Amino acid sequence: MEATLYALGLVERELLLFAAVWFVIGAADDLGIDMLWLWLRLSGRARTGRLEGPADQPLRGIAAVLVPAWREQDVVGAMIRHSLDAWPHAEMRFYVGCYRNDPATLAAAIASTRDDRLRIVVHDRDGPTTKADCLNRLYEAMCEDERRGRFRVRSVILHDAEDMVHPAALSLLDSALDEADFVQLPVRPEPQRTSRWIGGHYCDEFAEAHGKVMVVRDWLGAGLPAAGVGCAFSRTALETVAARRGASQPFAPECLTEDYECGLLIGEEGGRSRFLRVRDARGDLVATREFFPARLDQAVRQKTRWMHGIAFQGWDRLGWRLRPAELWMRLRDRRGPLDALVLLAAYVLLVLAPVLMIGRALGYYEPVPLGHVLRWLIGVNAFLLGWRLLVRGVFTAREYDLAEGVRAVLRAPVSNVIAIMAGRRALMAYLASLRHGQTAWDHTSHHDHPALATRI
Repeated sequence: MEATLYALGLVERELLLFAAVWFVIGAADDLGIDMLWLWLRLSGRARTGRLEGPADQPLRGIAAVLVPAWREQDVVGAMIRHSLDAWPHAEMRFYVGCYRNDPATLAAAIASTRDDRLRIVVHDRDGPTTKADCLNRLYEAMCEDERRGRFRVRSVILHDAEDMVHPAALSLLDSALDEADFVQLPVRPEPQRTSRWIGGHYCDEFAEAHGKVMVVRDWLGAGLPAAGVGCAFSRTALETVAARRGASQPFAPECLTEDYECGLLIGEEGGRSRFLRVRDARGDLVATREFFPARLDQAVRQKTRWMHGIAFQGWDRLGWRLRPAELWMRLRDRRGPLDALVLLAAYVLLVLAPVLMIGRALGYYEPVPLGHVLRWLIGVNAFLLGWRLLVRGVFTAREYDLAEGVRAVLRAPVSNVIAIMAGRRALMAYLASLRHGQTAWDHTSHHDHPALATRI
């Protein structure tokens, strides 16, 4: 018994040192973003703008909206109807990509509306391939329409089949492309009464990511990742990305986070990127609303794809950049697997601590005193943890309400557990892709649409 407890004590001490050091490094990284955002806010550079002009003002050119869909029969019809109603612009073309072996989604898309701006494109391959592959098929259809109609698309906008768009978003994206090659609007996850903890943790993460981190990243001039929804690319920028890849299509079909990669590639090619936070006349944020996964397994699958694509594939495919701001942001993007490992160490410590306390109380174990450095690290981590929870709660309350801000603090362990589970799966998926040389669309099913939901 004593030998076992002594061994567990050694494990506890090593894990404590490992977790304490890396928690301080990660917290310092986050604190740097916090301080920069606070300075930008106080200096007036981070203020959310106000929308000027009508929401449905004419576009400066033709806008093509690309929506890939695989097994989205429950939401795609509502999304199409809502988007076409919200965006009455005659200059818009709405492309929805379906697969030949997914008749339910195809039928739902066909039955959604008779608007002549809608084009349903059926992929000539069985699904699911990858989301990028589906986007490339839509891009091909758009190019074919250009050739036949003898026109040129000005902007390409990405959305998912579960999105609910803001009426002002299309005109805002269109006008912003006058001075940029890529524009990203915020994403606003919707709170869910039936999933306050799993679905709700996305509210906390996006409130910080799109209320603070992307604002700082935009100001630093670092490459901006596309979120895959609510983002617009200039036609020329996509052609530049395709030329860099040596292909006729801009999206890499083997990439799980083609949107993230495409946004960064535009920056690497010298294009200008912008992140816009704007509120309409009623004070509502011009953002893409959607319901994120409500079940644990769905959330883990989605986070696995993000971590696999951004951290592992991003390292392989995009490498590193030596410019300080760019290097910093890429380190932040790719720290997910390390964060998961450090969090796992911390939760193992939570299990070991009571076991060793009981052993000590029974007289079987006497712990080795902590050194001054480790004590200092623990104290610093305790302070930074409190700061981190406070910041998360404040940003969530700012975007939603005080109740969600309080829940954001309580939901932190949920986010951590999902990150740990996704980190393990992402590593296994990445190793499997190295062996087999291929990736698949690990699709998340959606069964609700904000346009059909009651107000929550």
